[in-house]
Amino acid sequence: MCGITGIFAYNQIGSLYMINLVKAMNKLENRGPDWRGSYIDDTFGLGHRRLSIIDTSRNGDQPMKDETGRYILVYNGEVFNYQELKTGLINKGVSFNSNSDTEVLLKLLIYEGPGCLQKLIGFFSFALLDLEENSILLARDRFGVKPLYYYEDDDKFLFASELKSLLAYNIERHVDNTAVLQYLQFGFIPAPHSIIKGVKKLEPGTYLNVKKRDLRIHRYYDLSEKSVPVTDSYDAAKQKIIELLDDSVKKRMISDVPLGAFLSGGIDSSVIVALASNHNKYLNTFSIGFKDEPFFDETKYAKLVADKFQTNHTVFTLTNEDLLEEVYNVLDYIDEPFSDSSVLPLYILSKRTSKKMKVALSGDGGDEVFGGYNKHFADYKIRQGGFLMNAATALLPLLKQLPSSRNSPFYNKVRQAIKLAEGARLKDADRYLLWCSLNNEATLKGIFTENFWAEAGVGELGQRNKYYQRFFKGKPDINQVLLSDINFVLPNDMLFKADMMSMANSQEVRSPFLDHRLVEYVNGLPSSYKIGESMQKRILQDAFKEVLPKELYRRPKQGFDVPMMKWFKFELRPLIKEQLLEDEFIREQGIFSPEYIKGVKEQLFGGKALDQDKVWNLLVFQYWYRKYIFRYN
Repeated sequence: MCGITGIFAYNQIGSLYMINLVKAMNKLENRGPDWRGSYIDDTFGLGHRRLSIIDTSRNGDQPMKDETGRYILVYNGEVFNYQELKTGLINKGVSFNSNSDTEVLLKLLIYEGPGCLQKLIGFFSFALLDLEENSILLARDRFGVKPLYYYEDDDKFLFASELKSLLAYNIERHVDNTAVLQYLQFGFIPAPHSIIKGVKKLEPGTYLNVKKRDLRIHRYYDLSEKSVPVTDSYDAAKQKIIELLDDSVKKRMISDVPLGAFLSGGIDSSVIVALASNHNKYLNTFSIGFKDEPFFDETKYAKLVADKFQTNHTVFTLTNEDLLEEVYNVLDYIDEPFSDSSVLPLYILSKRTSKKMKVALSGDGGDEVFGGYNKHFADYKIRQGGFLMNAATALLPLLKQLPSSRNSPFYNKVRQAIKLAEGARLKDADRYLLWCSLNNEATLKGIFTENFWAEAGVGELGQRNKYYQRFFKGKPDINQVLLSDINFVLPNDMLFKADMMSMANSQEVRSPFLDHRLVEYVNGLPSSYKIGESMQKRILQDAFKEVLPKELYRRPKQGFDVPMMKWFKFELRPLIKEQLLEDEFIREQGIFSPEYIKGVKEQLFGGKALDQDKVWNLLVFQYWYRKYIFRYN
């Protein structure tokens, strides 16, 4: 796991930006504190920050050249089947100078080109220079575990693992207005777009080639094309899932540094720990508990799993003060607006566990692959129809008269009922987009000034959103929802969050549920295997029913809402009133309607019900804007 950055100068003006390479590398220090290396010539510059995981010797350092000096690679990620791939190359007469997966990837790319990407089991983003062809090849893994930003103008092509590294090249900082709408809608900015005009994110499952200023993007992986209907019986499918998951876990335990596992007490992380304990009798596991929020504390279930599989278990019990103490550290590390508040406990978990393990196994991806979110079950219920759905739809006008927010169990039920009723009236694709949104289009319009709304490109927002609905075609099925989540929510929210918060603490997170062989198989199973009348992730729970403690079976999914409203009203009040939502700043900024902001502050400090997620969404953007845009204007 590492951080990469680089420049391809098209002319002398572009070459002047080479001076920023070291600064761009320094921005990636947390991603790779173990080693830094660079390559510079008249045309190319490459930078690498290394977090040593496999072959920790200097033989694995990057940028890595082949014997001829023609090819140079910078690489971020892990290829877990590198030993088998290496054996195949050796049998063809290829020689090696290290025991690293980096050299295996380098030689594969030299001898097989981008076609070798289909052979890789793992996650990655990388850049390969071909000095003879005067070209550069970039690629990103199938599901977007590892990020990769890029930028091109008339003078240069730039790339980096993080936006802050790309901005270190002193490119122009103009906000993409449509991306602002996307952020306020979803809480994140989905690929291929970014918050900065001209900066793009390479999409998962694609590679990019630049030669003679000709930039071309190719898709090498599409889950919708790789998945075929599976006709296995339910029992046969359960056994197949166990086999695929076990192999995935085993492969992801390859490491030359300390490895452990996150254990939340939910089904996904518990399955991973159960399988990992078969391959490591001294497995270290870690959980976080919430002292001030007992409703969300799952540590008793994590302990049941840890005791059953005799892991070396550690619990970090957090207070709300512990969460508050890290707010500024998280906000300062995030370099693109992102408002999923669960970044806070994840940041703390990574921070505390990174002192004991450099590599962590996690249950990320289980909900998207097997159908574990409440919205999946709600979608299932709507498709089934019946009296309850008709009643919810009929009661929608009344429900909208009630306060709705996540701040209390009652208001949250109202919020969920409203979303359910609104979704029931929509087509499948539109319902999916609504349930992914914090703010719908009608709400968005009231947030912004008239000028910004007109310039932001609402038509462009609609076109972008249609792209995220592209899997809703043919016969309606829950699998369309899961496929959409794997392509939309997973890389842009869940995996972005896991990568940023773990890398902020120099820790690598591995997700066995995202082995492409498993994902393809499960995606091809009938939706009834995943969601039934009273059960989500049905086949996963049944497959491990006799393995895990009985208390975990059929447990409802337990999320966690960071208790922010008190912070907004007290601890963060000066920041909000004097900086982020200060009247003169809002007018000068010209993005948000002063009337809307005034209303937010009146409700926030007047004790009225507000959805804390929507407030946090707004505050994160403002914090980012002041740091990355306002200071540079």
